[in-house]
Amino acid sequence: MSSEELARRLQRKLDAEQRDTKPGSPAQTGADEEEPPPERPGTAVNGDATSELTEKLNRRLDIHDGTTKPKQMKVFNPYTEFKEFSRKQIKDMEKMFKRFDSGKDGFIDLMELKLMMEKLGAPQTHLGLKNMIKEVDEDYDGKLSYREFLLIFRRAAAGELQEESGLMALARLSEIDVSTKGVLGARDFFEAKVQALSVRSKFEAEIREEQEEKKRMELERKQRRAAFKELQSTFCS
Repeated sequence: MSSEELARRLQRKLDAEQRDTKPGSPAQTGADEEEPPPERPGTAVNGDATSELTEKLNRRLDIHDGTTKPKQMKVFNPYTEFKEFSRKQIKDMEKMFKRFDSGKDGFIDLMELKLMMEKLGAPQTHLGLKNMIKEVDEDYDGKLSYREFLLIFRRAAAGELQEESGLMALARLSEIDVSTKGVLGARDFFEAKVQALSVRSKFEAEIREEQEEKKRMELERKQRRAAFKELQSTFCS
């Protein structure tokens, strides 16, 4: 649809609403016989309706022309928000989430959760699956985001899940060890203070370990490549 046609259609809608608000229009007939119902809070008067429709018109034209400003998305960092888990634990949870996100849309919907629970050996009823999602579905979209998936393990580690619940079965059967409580889950105050002091050094140590592992793998790859070239030159000579 062209921008001109879109503008004409919205302008006709604007004109129709303005005619309805004029005295003597069909919408106003019979106003003397009975009082109009009280205006609800937030109901737009004529001027407000005009400005609102004008704003909608401009918004639609901007969308059509591709000149709208993108919405600012909040960046989610699991390592800073879920500090009670180690990097390895979070990476294991991420692998599990991606494995069952068969649609590759960044969410686990009802059918994908059904398949997950069947694979884990704890199949759930349709109502049970809906209740599992509802328990951690903070944005009420009926599916699990990666952050909401991590909330399952946070609540399991904090002992906030019922022992026989579907979410507890998911956390227990996932083979991801979250039994060791971190700073947020520690019950002893002194222990929590000690752990708080060591979180940063532990985090940095895990990063260094990952970097060393990458260097080691790169070195092994170069050595294999050099050995292959040496073997190849031997046969070619």
